[in-house]
Amino acid sequence: MSTIQDVARHAAVSVSTVSNVLNGRTDRMRQETLARVEAAITALQFRPNTLARQLKTGQTPLLGLLVPSIANPMYGYIAREVETFAQEQYGYRVLIGNTYRDQDKEAAFFEDLLAHGVRRVIVISSLADERHLERAVQRGMVVVSYDRRATPGELSDVDHVTPDNFEAAGLATRYLIAHGHTRLAFATVAGMTMSRSDKIKGFLAAAGDAGLREHARVLDGGPLNEYGDAVLSEVGRALAQQMVNDPEPPTGIVAVNDLMALGLMAGLREAGLRVPEDMSIVGMDGLFLSAISNPALTTVQLPVTEMARAMVERAMSRQSGQESNASELVFTPTHLIERESVAPPPGRVRTRAHATGMKPLKAKK
Repeated sequence: MSTIQDVARHAAVSVSTVSNVLNGRTDRMRQETLARVEAAITALQFRPNTLARQLKTGQTPLLGLLVPSIANPMYGYIAREVETFAQEQYGYRVLIGNTYRDQDKEAAFFEDLLAHGVRRVIVISSLADERHLERAVQRGMVVVSYDRRATPGELSDVDHVTPDNFEAAGLATRYLIAHGHTRLAFATVAGMTMSRSDKIKGFLAAAGDAGLREHARVLDGGPLNEYGDAVLSEVGRALAQQMVNDPEPPTGIVAVNDLMALGLMAGLREAGLRVPEDMSIVGMDGLFLSAISNPALTTVQLPVTEMARAMVERAMSRQSGQESNASELVFTPTHLIERESVAPPPGRVRTRAHATGMKPLKAKK
């Protein structure tokens, strides 16, 4: 079995140089040196001794990823992209835990990760209170929070990476308005996370800009059970059944995410309503499932790949326990994928979406 010393001799470099490559510290390294070390590692089929590294540094090459529920395909999508960058760029594997947006569960996971030598963690939560994340940083961890902004005036040691949820909801709302919809609704669930709050604000702002604020409603599908995001589609399905009895139902709906939108479409179909002939729906996420639903779902595509790369880079670039160097990165959705779930409301002639200046991305046939 090859050792790190064998790799150093093969590449004609020092052991510390090989160690720097293995630990992702290559920013100041010459490309030719990096290439020689990587070639030596491949030629000798070298595999670092994980146990020895943990005993020496107190850390293990694992990146923690805490998600509300892996049953939500969006978090599976993010996890795949995070794992790809962590493994290919830094040689780290990803350890995933489901927290169901429960602060106590999140805090317990941090204890477990710390005990197993994991010092770098990405957490998808958007809970308003992040004091447990701050405590983790103070104990020597690097924490990156996804889908949450720092509150104004907040001095945080936690990095934040998030899509611009306000703009995503505004983009979806303006698209419905461009197709002639004046009775608008935003479909969500009980339990106000920061990301849901931003989406509602974006929806209401877009409706207000078009003079439709009084006709814009927020539809609350009720509380989620313990499994939270895993049952969003079922909440959407039940919410659709309630709308059937509405004397003046909305004709255009923005869903809090794609999973909710797919549930809405299923519930409307079961109630005898047609999408988009009777009611139009726009989601937010850009899940692969949205392309294969019936009808195919129009959705705002979030820049998942770019955000995943940013989260991994930030998690790996900071030193463990480093405080007062936190950053906030906000990624603005740039396009809406136009599919089949949106049409003019009953009795209206189809309008062109680009009349508002938007450039929807046509789905591939």
